[in-house]
Amino acid sequence: MTVFCATGNPGKLREFRLAAEQAGIQVETVPGLAGMQPCEETGATFEANAILKAEYYGRHAPGPLFADDSGLEVDALGGAPGVYSARFAGPHATDAANNQLLLDRMRGLPDRSARFVCVIALADGRGSIETFRGAVEGRILAEPRGPNGFGYDPLFYYPPFGCSFGEAAPERKLTVSHRGAALRALFRRLSAEGL
Repeated sequence: MTVFCATGNPGKLREFRLAAEQAGIQVETVPGLAGMQPCEETGATFEANAILKAEYYGRHAPGPLFADDSGLEVDALGGAPGVYSARFAGPHATDAANNQLLLDRMRGLPDRSARFVCVIALADGRGSIETFRGAVEGRILAEPRGPNGFGYDPLFYYPPFGCSFGEAAPERKLTVSHRGAALRALFRRLSAEGL
């Protein structure tokens, strides 16, 4: 079974394919994605943005397509960066710039609790959209740790592992991560429906 995805983020694509491989599903990027105008993420929630992207890119897919919206919610920052996680430090921000801004905003704050959230929206090719949500709780470190992952992974400490997501092997991270949980729910649905 093949399902299409809409992401230009190589880190996400690696995780999509790793999870899909474990489920016996093949993930391909939607044909022509690189040449398309990006979908405007104007939603106020992860769900809204995931649905916007699934509807937008689903029109170009020759089969079922999923799109995700995900990010980091930090309690001491009122849930920020939230839906702005990828562009926290500006429209074309790098992971390093986003991480540095987060560290600057967290300086001196005692509450370091945070969670990663991922919502995946599936466009089944028949006009129906379904969403799948995953979340994982952790805390923000005072400095980055580990060369693995992407985004805020080096700053996100996961207590049951005793390390940051940046220190965890990709396969191990996927067993507990927000994206892993949402992907497993998606792939169970696809397998059950035979889409």
